[in-house]
Amino acid sequence: MRLAHLSALITGGGAGIGAATALKFCQEGAAVTLVDADPEALTRTALSIEQAVPGAKVAQFAADVSDEEAALRAVQIAVAQHGGLNILVNNAAMRNFSALADATTAEWQAMIQVNMLGVANYSRAALPMLRQHSGCIVNVSSCYAVTGRKGMGLYDATKAAQLAMTRTLAHEEAPHGVRVNAVCPGSTLTDFHTTRAVKAGKSVDVLKKERQVTSLMGRWADPQEIAAPILWLASSCLLYTSDAADDTPC
Repeated sequence: MRLAHLSALITGGGAGIGAATALKFCQEGAAVTLVDADPEALTRTALSIEQAVPGAKVAQFAADVSDEEAALRAVQIAVAQHGGLNILVNNAAMRNFSALADATTAEWQAMIQVNMLGVANYSRAALPMLRQHSGCIVNVSSCYAVTGRKGMGLYDATKAAQLAMTRTLAHEEAPHGVRVNAVCPGSTLTDFHTTRAVKAGKSVDVLKKERQVTSLMGRWADPQEIAAPILWLASSCLLYTSDAADDTPC
């Protein structure tokens, strides 16, 4: 119960890494507020968590993370339903498959609105509460923010920007007792990828074999494998010391 009595807000919580993180957080005792642009996905995930974790506290809010006012409302919901806010997970993301040479201004703006301003909106909205509770922010970036590849330059550029935002925010908020970190997943087999494959006429079995050469582990990651380090970063560091009574900052 590493998150007992804590409140977490997770964007992109309707599926994939966000849903897996929400489940793990609830298993560890947290109350969660899920934000996603897809209300049906939110309902499915909330019901799944409530079935898997009896007594789980799950709030839902359907919104696009690019909506600044909605970010404020999401935080208000978390505070009203769960008594406060201790953890923010900026997981929501938009993808684009245009080559950089072909990407239009409109495509760039759409990506920036979600992948960069979405992080900014929710961080800004949550920080007053996080400062009160010595809380934390975990941003879900990507390994491709630092390695690069062809065909997803817009996505990778905005994910690299998230890392820069994480580093700066960590410096700015440390004096307020707020920790800010990022995780950089590799290829993770989420509903997005399986749905896209099926629509393209590709079987899930074929899809699963595609990372045998592009991943060092020879496979896709499972969303729960990404949720584990997010949980670790969201937990109090005192839980991992040999002497929990030692208040020395880590």
